[in-house]
Amino acid sequence: MSTYLEQLNEPQRAAVLQKDGPMIIIAGAGSGKTRVLTYRIAHLMEQGVDSFNILSLTFTNKAAREMKERIAGVVGHSEAKNLWMGTFHSVFARILRSEADKLGYPSNFTIYDTQDSVRLITSIIKEMNLDKDRYKPKQILSRISSFKNSLVTVRAYFNNPELIEADTMASRPKVGDIYKEYVERCFKSGAMDFDDLLLRTNELLARFPDVLAKYQDRFRYIMVDEYQDTNHSQYIIVRALADRFQNICVVGDDSQSIYSFRGANINNILNFQKDYPDVKTFKLEQNYRSTKNIVNAANSVIAKNKTKLDKEVWTANDNGNYVKVMRTISDGEEGRFVAQSIWENMMNHQLEADSFAVLYRTNSQSRAIEDSLRKKNIDYKIYGGISFYQRKEIKDLLSYLRLLINLNDEEALKRVINYPARGIGATTIDKLTIAANHYKKSIFEVILNIDKVDLKVNSPTKTKLQNFANMIQRFQIESQTKNAFEMADLVVKQTQLVKDLQKDGTPEGVSKVENVQELLNGIKDFITDKIEAGEDASLTSFLEDVALATDFDSEKKEDVARVALMSIHQSKGLEFPYVYVVGLEENLFPSAMSMNTRSELEEERRLFYVALTRAEKQAYLTYAQTRYRWGKLTDGEPSRFLEEIDDQFLEYITPKAPEPSVNRFIDSDIFGDSPKQIRFQKPIQKKRQEFLQKKSPKDLIPPKSKMKKVSETTSKINLFDGNIAVGNIVEHNRFGTGEVLALEGAGPNKKAEIKFGTVGKKKLLLQFAKLKVIG
Repeated sequence: MSTYLEQLNEPQRAAVLQKDGPMIIIAGAGSGKTRVLTYRIAHLMEQGVDSFNILSLTFTNKAAREMKERIAGVVGHSEAKNLWMGTFHSVFARILRSEADKLGYPSNFTIYDTQDSVRLITSIIKEMNLDKDRYKPKQILSRISSFKNSLVTVRAYFNNPELIEADTMASRPKVGDIYKEYVERCFKSGAMDFDDLLLRTNELLARFPDVLAKYQDRFRYIMVDEYQDTNHSQYIIVRALADRFQNICVVGDDSQSIYSFRGANINNILNFQKDYPDVKTFKLEQNYRSTKNIVNAANSVIAKNKTKLDKEVWTANDNGNYVKVMRTISDGEEGRFVAQSIWENMMNHQLEADSFAVLYRTNSQSRAIEDSLRKKNIDYKIYGGISFYQRKEIKDLLSYLRLLINLNDEEALKRVINYPARGIGATTIDKLTIAANHYKKSIFEVILNIDKVDLKVNSPTKTKLQNFANMIQRFQIESQTKNAFEMADLVVKQTQLVKDLQKDGTPEGVSKVENVQELLNGIKDFITDKIEAGEDASLTSFLEDVALATDFDSEKKEDVARVALMSIHQSKGLEFPYVYVVGLEENLFPSAMSMNTRSELEEERRLFYVALTRAEKQAYLTYAQTRYRWGKLTDGEPSRFLEEIDDQFLEYITPKAPEPSVNRFIDSDIFGDSPKQIRFQKPIQKKRQEFLQKKSPKDLIPPKSKMKKVSETTSKINLFDGNIAVGNIVEHNRFGTGEVLALEGAGPNKKAEIKFGTVGKKKLLLQFAKLKVIG
């Protein structure tokens, strides 16, 4: 038996040894699916399958690189290089570059990122004189993206009365016209957006049977990772390519399908067995990542979903600690608890900061966490902020490089034609755009033929435009003999881009210059690696690599260990010893936007499952009773997901909220043996209920003897009329319960010094503090 096969458990080994026919590997969280995929590819090659005939599709370039390295360790680097392995977008971009002429595109077509697409749609909306508040560019792009991922072309849109009616009812009847213009402008610019890489591949395979046959013959063995995250467009491509030999292996976990907002269709994995009746099914149910308590807690939640595949995830790991639940008064206190807990764990267990992750449902939740970590001097890093390649100074330089490759790239041209400033204003650019649309030429072609077109610009402006075009053409000539790094360096110097940035002497300006230098370093590293690997080191290759970069692909190892702060969506595929899932409140998690249908709620539950299963040793779940949202303090109630976890796997740091008291209004005996089914609840004051929870928790220190019995008739009082006294137990809506230590001043200036259990001593002006005497 090969050495690597000995490293696998029985279900893993069975999946690796299965060679031919359709197969599905249902892989629970932490069950070693990457190892199985990797070794299966290596085993196929050892069994005589040509590496050129294997296609492996992943969702991140990083995952593809890691798998290739592992495979190389088994079969050697030379053979591993021949594999077609990468993300859907990178693999299909490679195919499209070879076949682009069949679709009327140049082989060096530009790939528009989201920012490019938004800019183009913004221009189209402006040119069509549409209301930008009604036709919001990002919303329109999202709508167009959903069309493309559902294979709704412009022609299909205008042949679909339901889609037209839906947009008309939404007061956006021109969506179809914007879609049509957007597609035409992208085509004229020799550009494809991310969704086009899938849509045009489908077009290629549908319209050209010889091309389909060619790639069916090449890709005799196909593997797809994270199959539950595929959309309809990806699904159709995979089915088409696998149709001839049926040697398709998909790997995924329906319990981790969390990307429906991107068009992912969970039915792709749920119905795989219907698509391929002869499918062989393998289940990887042993979790190697997490403790028993974490695995069982996650299982007890996901079991509530009705739409799922049958599997039972288990682990042979230790029981470990219980999943800890913390209720806090406010989001500020939640942040302080997380920071304090991380600090204590670091001290008690001699851990580095990168052992910890804080996960949240929305990015805005990071503020309170950041504030508290800073106060504790704990280093952290936010994932999901502005990407390095989306920073303005980086986009500017990349746009120059894009223009050298594709002179028709209008978004790149518009970005740099007057940067650094060369006296070509917005009015001139508008005139160029109008002329380009009129003559059905690119803007660059209009500039080259400026004496032959009706442009109505003055002589000095005409000269500036011609000088710009001449500079770009000189760069193009230089690019024929220079590599990507040399070209980027030349552009930076001759355009004086860095000199312009250096005019800003602020720290932000210095940082921008450093970012440009870092980009040059990155290009240098890129071409060095590619040359050493014997791969394409051209400028086109570099720009494609940048355009298709996925989350965490360009992350570098930090010199300083940092706590990871990220949304739960971004945490998928990652793992950390200690995980804090914050904001577990109704209408936040699950989101108020995702509770209209059962399918939406079940996706939120899968999202919670993903969050919980990121933890290896310890998971913390926190929620706040009050939280600032949109500048207003709002009350919150615990998330239903907390109730769905079996209590035997939980430890409440603060006591669990008790069941509401029940009052009977009639004698239950008259109903015989089944009175318990009728429960009438008398409303009780929320604040008093919360205080009673804190009055006698089993696992907390008993309250001070000074604490008096709570009066059921306690209510808010006028706090500067003398009714508050030293020794009173009071409650504040943010700081919780505290004891009045001292009073000073009089009338409206009267202050109280109060010792709170959560934040220590505070001096509060009574007329604004809104305290409630509770003892």
